[in-house]
Amino acid sequence: MASNVNPTVRRRRLGQELRRLRELKGMTAEEVAERLLVSQSKISRLENGRRSISQRDVRDLCGVYEVEDQRIVDSLMQMAKDSRQQGWWHAFGDIPYSVYIGLETDAESLRTYEPQIITGLLQTRPYAEALIQGALPETSVADIEKRVQVRIRRQERISSDSNPLRLWVVLDEAALRRVVGGRQVMREQLEHVAELSQLPHITVQVLPFDVGAHPGINGQYSILEFADAADSSVVYIEGVTSDLYLEKAHDVQKYTVMYEHLRAQALNVEQSRQLIEDVAKDYAR
Repeated sequence: MASNVNPTVRRRRLGQELRRLRELKGMTAEEVAERLLVSQSKISRLENGRRSISQRDVRDLCGVYEVEDQRIVDSLMQMAKDSRQQGWWHAFGDIPYSVYIGLETDAESLRTYEPQIITGLLQTRPYAEALIQGALPETSVADIEKRVQVRIRRQERISSDSNPLRLWVVLDEAALRRVVGGRQVMREQLEHVAELSQLPHITVQVLPFDVGAHPGINGQYSILEFADAADSSVVYIEGVTSDLYLEKAHDVQKYTVMYEHLRAQALNVEQSRQLIEDVAKDYAR
């Protein structure tokens, strides 16, 4: 298996193909579940890529859909095999947002709105340590370090020379003013953001307090887009006990329009960088 196989993306692509075959057959997920004596929720999880798909699952589904071309069956079964491989993040153990990491690893671009904190891909190590410790006070030192290591590893996507992630970040001014880890940590963090914002593939805008109510008032979200046209865009909303992934076209479009409004209401790139640098200087006093 090639080392760059992304199991999360393989599951998504395979699930999309299985859904297409079901729809071509004119069957509902409930009908398929009845034929295979499984739950309807299992069929839904297989199709949305949130569950590992075994080669036996693929064989059984292709049988129900009466797929006669053995080449298609073989291709789908190979995708199922690849989807059960482990991504780099599995080396760190149980990561609660591993599905998101898999998507981010393969994404071509990411647009994110953060109302409270500096987004993970732009965080310094001291800021990340203090943030995780504060957000998860009952977490052990070892688990905090593991999460920090994963966060730093994720940042390789924006430092890649060959295929950097196109990142667009809208930060609420509150993220600049919330003191995480102390004033020294905040100064270094904001200087880091200002420096990264000068890279051609990274755009950072700040949504100032005086904007008032705005479309992102309900909280953080991200939009991931992929180079392969077969991979639909995904809206990711982080939760405390579970995360939400939206892939339906009308949902993605709604959040995309919201993001355009946020970008329009935020300070432009130069004004944003100036504000970030000014707040950083305030922390140095």
